[in-house]
Amino acid sequence: MDYQNEKLQEKEKQFEIPGMEEKKKKSRFPMLKVILFVIIIIYFIFTLYRVPLLIKLGDYLVVEHEAQKADLIVCVAGSDLERAPAVIDLFKKDLAPYIFRAKKVEPYGFDYIKGRIKDYPDSYDTFKKILEGFEIPDKAVLSTEKRVDNITEEAMEVRSIVLDKGFKSIIIVPSRIDSRRTWMTFNKVFKDDKVMIISRPSHYQSFDPKGWWKDPRWVRELVFEYQRLIF
Repeated sequence: MDYQNEKLQEKEKQFEIPGMEEKKKKSRFPMLKVILFVIIIIYFIFTLYRVPLLIKLGDYLVVEHEAQKADLIVCVAGSDLERAPAVIDLFKKDLAPYIFRAKKVEPYGFDYIKGRIKDYPDSYDTFKKILEGFEIPDKAVLSTEKRVDNITEEAMEVRSIVLDKGFKSIIIVPSRIDSRRTWMTFNKVFKDDKVMIISRPSHYQSFDPKGWWKDPRWVRELVFEYQRLIF
């Protein structure tokens, strides 16, 4: 059998075109050169336009409309130290007569602490304390009893208040980095209602769309925010 295989291989070699094996080896090198050239071009393009591209990634996440009067200011729950001051500024400029802030589901362990420490405040109580410190009247602050766990549930609670009160416009105050996602969610919830939604993200947050990549915290947050937008 081995003898026959050797004979067949000898016959195949007789019919091979001379230099074919060398041409096959040589043909690989031009392709490698093309791939290397493309990689170099991409690198130079990215290096040249890196900063403008990074700025666009940051700018896209921020939705900010011109300030105008509305019926209600909505402080998106969470990050109250960033958002409450912006809400106070808008209220003191008489841009709306009411402020809404949803009550969030508190983290695990809160009930235990609340049971051990008298008058331990939840996040909504803390928000109210901040407003009281800036002399915002209690009658101007609205909320609902249902606790929310995400931005969609929160938008639905806002909608129930808006429809009940007959409001026609609202100002939402999220953080800058999540303002697009927040604005898109509110628009989705209010899609069948004739309610104008004005986005005025808080500038008390340190996120800078024109320099976010310089801070590891914002690099991480931006990646997570794009994941939330996509999924």
